[in-house]
Amino acid sequence: MKRWQFWVGLVISLFFMYLVVSKLEWGAFWLAVRTANYWWILPGVAVYFLAVWARAWRWHYLLKPIKPIKTRVMFPITCIGYMGNNIYPARAGEVLRAVVLKRREGVPISASLATIIVERIFDGVVMLAFVFVNLAQLAKLADVSVPVGKWEVTIQDLAVWGSVAFFGALVIFLLAAMFPKVTAKFGQRFIERLLPVRLREKTSGILHKFLDGLESLRSPVNVLMVFITSVIIWLLETVKYWFVMHAFSFQVSFFTLMLMNGVVNLATTIPAAPGYIGTFDAPGIAVLQADGISKAVATGYTLVLHLALWLPITALGAYYMAREGIKWSDKLKKELGEDDAS
Repeated sequence: MKRWQFWVGLVISLFFMYLVVSKLEWGAFWLAVRTANYWWILPGVAVYFLAVWARAWRWHYLLKPIKPIKTRVMFPITCIGYMGNNIYPARAGEVLRAVVLKRREGVPISASLATIIVERIFDGVVMLAFVFVNLAQLAKLADVSVPVGKWEVTIQDLAVWGSVAFFGALVIFLLAAMFPKVTAKFGQRFIERLLPVRLREKTSGILHKFLDGLESLRSPVNVLMVFITSVIIWLLETVKYWFVMHAFSFQVSFFTLMLMNGVVNLATTIPAAPGYIGTFDAPGIAVLQADGISKAVATGYTLVLHLALWLPITALGAYYMAREGIKWSDKLKKELGEDDAS
């Protein structure tokens, strides 16, 4: 609670939630929420957990060159990670699942973090694909903007800068994977020039184990498999959007829901309070409004969808974390700091 990142994220979330409630017709909103048929959420949750299983398989596939671990072992750890992202600030769940994986399987944290970053890069690329497949719909959002200091940032700006960031990161990681010796040599130069002597050996060890985590990207077949799996994961999540939509009194195309999925998940890269409060909701509502859905109905749907995405995986992740007998504590943080000391 004392860390400045938490407070910055909270302020950003409050700002986006202000956009959500601004000019909202509360009577129509409560009517939409009250009359929704929530039975449609159940098949949506089932499909979502199928997507989580696919995420666990993708992570198992990325880790295979380091250590083959069965998907059924990866699934609980994946759930713990997504639970951590939902309740801890700064996406701490990514670090949490790397720590749990080390405890259970002995995989170095720096190596597993490399695979997790690769996951996120491929997720970003697929989200951008979802956005650009719907360029005509995206054009309707040209006037939707968020003031950032002296500038107005539109959703189109977010897509452009997201493209630069994710595709740039993908190229860098692919090059690092294909030329590990060159990358290690280049990184070693920075370590020797920028770090004090006492930190060089440990940092060098982290660098080499991090590069080990990129080994799966050295094969074009592996890269294609990870990309295809990422597309399947996000299509399954869009199916959940589709199921939850049927709980409400409106219809949009599956492509609109793909665009919404892409936009909201790109927006959640913006620092915010745990659970992506506001940064998920405001862009999603804007996409639906651009398709002619009233703000009251769009808000009711988006908030219910957000809760349906947040609650099941958080509850299951908390169960698995309790079963592991661990909690986010100073001891766990110390274990993270000691990862590559040996």
